[in-house]
Amino acid sequence: MPSNPGVISTDRRVFLTGAAAAAGGVIAASAAGLSTAGTAEAAVPVRRSAPGAVTVGPSDRRYADLRRGTNQRWVGSPERIHLATSTAEVVAAVQQAVDTGRRLAVRSGGHCYEDFTTHHDIDVVLDLSRMDDISYDARRKAFAVQPGAALGRVYDRLYKGWGVYLPAGNCPTVAAGGHIQGGGYGSMSRRDGLAVDHLYGIEIVVVQADGTARAITATREADDPHRDLWWAHTGGGGGNFGVVTRYWLRSPGAEGDDPADQLPTPPREVWLSEVAWPWQDLTQARFSRLMWNHGDWHARNSAPDSPYTALFSQLKPFHKSAGAVVLDSLVDAGAPGAERLLRNYIDAVGAGVGVEPEVRQYRRVPWLHATQWPGFTGPDPTVRFKGKSVYARRNYTDEQIAAAYRHLTRDDFRNPGALLMIASYGGAVNRVAPQDTAVPQRDSVLKYQVVSLWNDAADDEANIGWVRECYRDMFASTGGVPVPNETNDGCFVNYADTDLGDPQWNASGVPWHDLYYKDNYTRLQRVKAHWDPTGFFRHAQSVRPA
Repeated sequence: MPSNPGVISTDRRVFLTGAAAAAGGVIAASAAGLSTAGTAEAAVPVRRSAPGAVTVGPSDRRYADLRRGTNQRWVGSPERIHLATSTAEVVAAVQQAVDTGRRLAVRSGGHCYEDFTTHHDIDVVLDLSRMDDISYDARRKAFAVQPGAALGRVYDRLYKGWGVYLPAGNCPTVAAGGHIQGGGYGSMSRRDGLAVDHLYGIEIVVVQADGTARAITATREADDPHRDLWWAHTGGGGGNFGVVTRYWLRSPGAEGDDPADQLPTPPREVWLSEVAWPWQDLTQARFSRLMWNHGDWHARNSAPDSPYTALFSQLKPFHKSAGAVVLDSLVDAGAPGAERLLRNYIDAVGAGVGVEPEVRQYRRVPWLHATQWPGFTGPDPTVRFKGKSVYARRNYTDEQIAAAYRHLTRDDFRNPGALLMIASYGGAVNRVAPQDTAVPQRDSVLKYQVVSLWNDAADDEANIGWVRECYRDMFASTGGVPVPNETNDGCFVNYADTDLGDPQWNASGVPWHDLYYKDNYTRLQRVKAHWDPTGFFRHAQSVRPA
């Protein structure tokens, strides 16, 4: 359908319910599924073909679906798509690509922001979506999760089987693959940390200097000679070191033989809330007060020992064409004074704004049901999107609030799917030292993105332009990007953004890898040089060898 320049046709139901958000990935995971590491173990024999493997080429009716992921902006044209079902099949597929000189990309859930698995020079896509087993490994006293397991399935199996969970993302269709190794976060991370804080080990297929593919394991054990490879997958992102075929999950300090003691226990029930401030009642001064209140509250209530670690929210200032600024919140119903905490939080965000928020939802539900709540889950998988991320150490600056208001109220652009998606952060996340995992951002209180979701390719230029310009103007004083300083702390690797390497959009002089990894990049480069010496695994923002 033709559209007017700058005027976006969208399905409002996707956005007005707050479904344009997914902590831990509105669409998460840069190059979802690509990278993982190991501890010394016998190599898995190469098998040129294996039962269960499926290969799809351009003549196959399934090719149209499998040549793309969730972001409909990106459509690949590989020679073949290989759907593996075992580690041995992954080894065989990687070996074949090496032997024939084919460029290979790996995909688990397909929720990549950029074209890392669909670029025109990719010959083979190794699809891990059929590798979705979840089990308990009694020998390691850890839960084994394969990379194709969607988070909704992970929550369901862990909880129904053993009463435990992983504090990972809120979008149930995002797969474990890229999500975990990028640092995965979600609605319970303030209480229990990041997904990678519970990563015990990985099984990974790597390519040696002589071109041989093999599978090894790596764990966090202090005496594991491959511990650096495990460390690189605690936030190093996808597409860097190899193909992770299995994650082992066990919390640090877990003891005993009972599986129920190896990972955290989720809340029994949670309170869910959605309130909204209509744009028609929000002047610039009122919007600024609302934003300042929100940032100030998080700066004051995000310490690891705060009672408010039981609470998580997403503030979603949508473009004014959507009608409202929305606040979706969740609190552990078992926390002392849970309802009071939630009400106090909503009151604090709205204090002095002069507009009474509309209460859209307020209810108590069982935790597992809440993992499917559309207030936090991801978007319709038939849409196109662009997002740019921020870690915030303290309240927004006046410059950031003013720029956000200007772009959210623009009359030359209309899309109810354009927004800031601002997630609560900190709490238990900040108990971990920056160097203990590959995630260096360990003192932030908010994590957010400027993002737009739309339907039609004809609207690409308007939407991508809006995201770029809003983000650039919010961080104008630091070259258009959130350079680490007393206020900001760089970007989230799972929300991949190739603009960070483009001087037109990053005039700060700070390279993209320092925005993602900060001081941890040098160590990641050493791991890359050791475990992927030929540079077989690569994309536009993959770790470069030292």
